[in-house]
Amino acid sequence: MEQQALFTEIPITDVEGLRIGNAQDAEAKTGVTVLIFDEGAKVGIDVSGGGPAARETHLADPTTADSPANAIVLSGGSAFGLAAADGVMRYLEERGAGYDTGFARVPLVLGSCLYDLGVGRADVRPDAAMGYAACVDAEANEPISGDYGAGCGATVGKICGMGRSSNSGLGMFAAQVGELKVAAVVAVNALGDVRDPETGEVLAGLRGKGGAGFVDTRSVLYGIARRTDMFTGNTTIGAIVTNGDFSKAEMSKIASMARNAFARCINPVGTLADGDTIYAASTCKVAADVNVAGTLAADVMARAIVDAVRSAS
Repeated sequence: MEQQALFTEIPITDVEGLRIGNAQDAEAKTGVTVLIFDEGAKVGIDVSGGGPAARETHLADPTTADSPANAIVLSGGSAFGLAAADGVMRYLEERGAGYDTGFARVPLVLGSCLYDLGVGRADVRPDAAMGYAACVDAEANEPISGDYGAGCGATVGKICGMGRSSNSGLGMFAAQVGELKVAAVVAVNALGDVRDPETGEVLAGLRGKGGAGFVDTRSVLYGIARRTDMFTGNTTIGAIVTNGDFSKAEMSKIASMARNAFARCINPVGTLADGDTIYAASTCKVAADVNVAGTLAADVMARAIVDAVRSAS
């Protein structure tokens, strides 16, 4: 309760310049979440996992051109899901958004995917049509947490295989300090277990044999005596969005500070069996301190992670 008083929780739709939409195939257990920036956004990135599936991430490099990004796409389907960004680009192009090259406007769309092929149907993945549908959903701007969008097929605690994993999903949280607003959107699909950082309670993760209770994933990890391939389809992907006015370099710092939330909530995390990626986008509305924004980013991301597993069916 004391920590909650440090900031004010706000609806994620209160962050100006941001619209969020979801589309999913509930039977195939895969989906897309799109974050659209109607006036563009400066984007930074932090990649801590060893196996990311990503698109146009160099746009977030401070040494590249300072052109505003139009959208960030989070999707399932492993690398196949990168195709969802094609639909997002078509939607934006139809509405005149994008960088004007003189011959055509080219929407600047970044994206990352999580691995959900082991849930539902492996032969159905997010495609351009699903990406377009997520953009249409963003017109209402009424995003929902849980088994929606990129979190539709998310699971956690998979070191012993899918049979002992727990359902997860898409989580969101936003907060305000003064004029500064910071929001987090995250699809939690981790190798490790998820805890509430306030209480230490395990919320989701590796289940005991027969499905009873939870087993600390680290106890299994530490029992591996030889080098092995632990690939079981993991990646926690998310985005921080703020109305604070920051450069791309500062946004990358904010993204790296937001990674502290992964460490607070997920254990183990950032392994070579994960593809963990955090984007951080600025809609450049108000002057703010980067340290304040980064600290608040970690707080809202932690709460979004908790929301992801608590909202899952």
